[in-house]
Amino acid sequence: MLTLNEVIVTATRTVRQLSSLPLPAQIISKKDISRSNSIRLSDILNEQTGLITVPDFGSSEGVQLQGLDSQYTLILIDGVPLVGRSAGTLDINRITVGNIKQIEIVKGASSSLYGSDALGGVINIITETPKNGFKGNLNYRLGTFNTNDISTAINFKKNDIGVIAFLNKYSSDGYDLIENDNLNTVEPFANYTMNTKVTYDFSDDTDLFVSGRYYTQNQDYISSEDLKGESVINEWNTHLKLSHEYNGKWNSYFEFYATRYKADEYLDTNDGTRFSDNFFNQLMVRPEIRAMYNPNDENSFIGGIGFNRETLDRTDFTTDPEFNSFYTYFQYDGNPTEKTNIILGVRFETHNIYKSQFSPKAALRYELNDKIALKGSVGYGFKAPDFRQLYFDFTNATVGYTVLGYNAVANAISQLEAQGQIANIIVPISEFEGELNPENSVSINIGADYKLSSTLNLNVNVFRNKIKGLIDTRIIANKTNGQNIFSYYNVNKAYTQGLEFNYTWMSSEQLKISGGYQLLFAKDKEAERAFKNEEVFARKNPSSPSFQLEKGDYFGLYNRSRHMLNLKVFYAIPKWGLDTNIRATYRSKYGLQDSNGNGYLDVYDIFVDGYTIIDFAINKTLYKNYQMSFGIDNLLDFTDAQNISNIPGRIIYGKLNIQF
Repeated sequence: MLTLNEVIVTATRTVRQLSSLPLPAQIISKKDISRSNSIRLSDILNEQTGLITVPDFGSSEGVQLQGLDSQYTLILIDGVPLVGRSAGTLDINRITVGNIKQIEIVKGASSSLYGSDALGGVINIITETPKNGFKGNLNYRLGTFNTNDISTAINFKKNDIGVIAFLNKYSSDGYDLIENDNLNTVEPFANYTMNTKVTYDFSDDTDLFVSGRYYTQNQDYISSEDLKGESVINEWNTHLKLSHEYNGKWNSYFEFYATRYKADEYLDTNDGTRFSDNFFNQLMVRPEIRAMYNPNDENSFIGGIGFNRETLDRTDFTTDPEFNSFYTYFQYDGNPTEKTNIILGVRFETHNIYKSQFSPKAALRYELNDKIALKGSVGYGFKAPDFRQLYFDFTNATVGYTVLGYNAVANAISQLEAQGQIANIIVPISEFEGELNPENSVSINIGADYKLSSTLNLNVNVFRNKIKGLIDTRIIANKTNGQNIFSYYNVNKAYTQGLEFNYTWMSSEQLKISGGYQLLFAKDKEAERAFKNEEVFARKNPSSPSFQLEKGDYFGLYNRSRHMLNLKVFYAIPKWGLDTNIRATYRSKYGLQDSNGNGYLDVYDIFVDGYTIIDFAINKTLYKNYQMSFGIDNLLDFTDAQNISNIPGRIIYGKLNIQF
């Protein structure tokens, strides 16, 4: 039978049954993660409908959700955010799946609960908590490219105290997709993740949760035959939560969270001279108080207040910036009738740098009958300007161009003028006297859940994310060396819209088939206007004459595929202690750059061809506590050396799991 009693916390910050939720959300269970033998978060997310991980600046791998860039998706671990977005992307490859209990994904603007960065949605990685008794496990996976993943977890809980400790080491010799150059696509690396949780029950009504996480990575860094160096990342998180239940209706939490992400890299010449040295050191501290009131079984209220403090010390910054924000939020979750569920939420946030934000959200679910339920949600999301967009002061030493953060423009331009480096000012400095505003979005999701039978579930969701105030770059001045000075500004309007379809069929405990499809249109409003007004021209090749483009020739935003599909088949033979699965994903063509020089992505540009990834795994349990696994990721050995750096080719692996 289908498991319909899965519960999710991320969508409402309360425990809710997934099947009754009026929001587009999904859960990835520990069972499915374990059976697939995946080792990093990116492996799992790539197999979900509407999600795709894409490499970004500095080889970081972020997740695109409903066609929105990775910078608009908030990544949480146990309900608290990770930091370290050096160029807008938070690298999810630094997250191991070895101690994950489940992954919760909420699509659509979620700033009413989570504030900035949740403009597109939220992904919450929930890790294991202590269970009764003493137990543990040891996992080891060895694969192609000498990729080693070894982890162990030890669990102890007795009476009022519980402890769980997890350790993971992940290393690889890296890989090279282009043999004719002197550089590797990914250099050798090794990283470690350590995570400890302690729970203590002071009484039946009061309990304490404390966790600590530490991540470190060391990687060789080679820029050319003459430049070699090293990249080192260190990250820690500490999380404390004290909860108390006053009676059957009232309970509250006090939560304290702190995290630091620090990255250092350098390049030296062959004679040992330091060529470059870059550092990134971000600290975030957040206390929060939360209360929940449940007057009856049909209604619940949750509210909270908190404070965020962030600091950053980084190369090429005009100052050591500090963000301070105070926020409060409130949410009502009720069932006015037996078939109707309503969620109303709002968050207000003040900030020392940008304008205050008011983020409402509403969702409704209505059961037409025992088989069909309709649901819809609308919410406001925002993405605050990051430190880089405000305070960057970078000049490329080789080429000579300059990039300035919005708040750094006035002083930097004055200094460059005094040095005689300014040939022409294009954008008056007076335009930078105000504020760089947060990007914002109105997100609409309308869908239906259809329980065709006790073994087959279907759901469909139509979405539209209307984004305003996109932060883009523009040339603000010309330099005497012939190069330009760039800065950031609010200008663009864009949207992503489409349809998602998911199904799960489970004819028995042995067989489960699931899959999904996303149709996506992601476009810039200004580009649409230009094509509609017949202002855009193109050439089929550099020597051919130009011709006028029509409205239908505009393809959309870069790095977005029109079609994405996934299919997963899990089959188990319990009497043999055997289970196997095959998982496939397809991504249609997409464009990475304007190849014909008109500044837009049109149908005459060069596209990356669509591709299919197929993964296979088989697991055999021996003597109850031992499991041996074999698998092949990327069975068809797909690679695209020029355009896709995060797919290394076919990976063959073996895995051993020991329970004790």
